[in-house]
Formats: sequence, C-alpha cells, structure tokens
Amino acid sequence: MNQITFLAKQTESAYAWANKLLLSIPHQKWDTTPDIMESNITWQTGHLIVSFYYHSIMVIVGHQKEVLQQVSLKEYGQLFTTAAPVNAKGKFNPEQLSDHLLFMQQRSLEVIQSLSPADLEAALEPVQPAHPIAKNKGEALEWNIQHTLWHCGQISMLKRVVDKRLDFGLLAG
Repeated sequence: MNQITFLAKQTESAYAWANKLLLSIPHQKWDTTPDIMESNITWQTGHLIVSFYYHSIMVIVGHQKEVLQQVSLKEYGQLFTTAAPVNAKGKFNPEQLSDHLLFMQQRSLEVIQSLSPADLEAALEPVQPAHPIAKNKGEALEWNIQHTLWHCGQISMLKRVVDKRLDFGLLAG
C-alpha cells in the first residue's frame, strides 16, 4: 500500500468515527453547552468543517472556489475557530452542518487521492495563517487525521454528558 492510499484510508476512518459519534447525538442536544466542557456539538461540527478545509484542502492545493461557493467558510471560520462555542448556539441547524461536514469530507478525500507520493514532501501552499504544525503536505494530512481523532474524543465526552455514552456495541447481548 502506498502512502497516499494509507493516508486516504486513515482519513476516511477518522471521518467515519466523527460521523458515527455526531450522528448518534440527537439534534436537539447539539447546542447544549455543559459548564464542565464549555463546548457543544454545533461548535465541534463547525470546527471540523473548517479544519478539514484548512488541513487537507487549502494548504494542500490552495483555495477551492467550488468549496467556498458551497460553504461559508468565512462565517464558519469566525464562529468555529477562536470564538467561544456558546456563540455558535442557534446559528446553524444540525442538518446543514451535517451536509457541509460530509461535503467537506468528500472534497478532502478527493484531494488526497489526487496526490502523488512525491507531493507529500512538497511545501505547503502559501496561505495565511501559516500551518501551526506541518512543514509539508504529508505532515498536514497526518495532522488532519490526528486533529480529527482528538476532536472525536471531545465529541465522545460531550455525548456522554449531554446524551449517553457510546457503547461501541460492547454492551449489547
């Protein structure tokens, strides 16, 4: 298996975990912001949309007009990066966020699968802000996977507080 196939499979797996967790939380609970966590599912979902674009599309192939026409990344960026999660309450409905998340995941995977192994060593696209972790495209894609799974942990904890724990099928039977 070459590096591109490996990164695509790992990315797809991380996205599947995020989707499994997010889809298991009732939409009416997405804006619930527990004091102990100071985050909510709405913010986590919006943040993942922005991060998928940044870490696996923008720094890899530059801005993509089609994506920017479909998703208001300027508005998302303002609400879902440094703004307090409570500010995102009521701004977007879960269906819209879910659709945008799936769209961004699809575009991200298309970009990854379009690369050659040599592209992974290439410098990142010159964008602002500069990538905080990666020095080349391969590192950015690896960080995208790690960052996604880090947020899966946060989403899992939020799910436990606002809904119920995800049993991973271990409690059945």
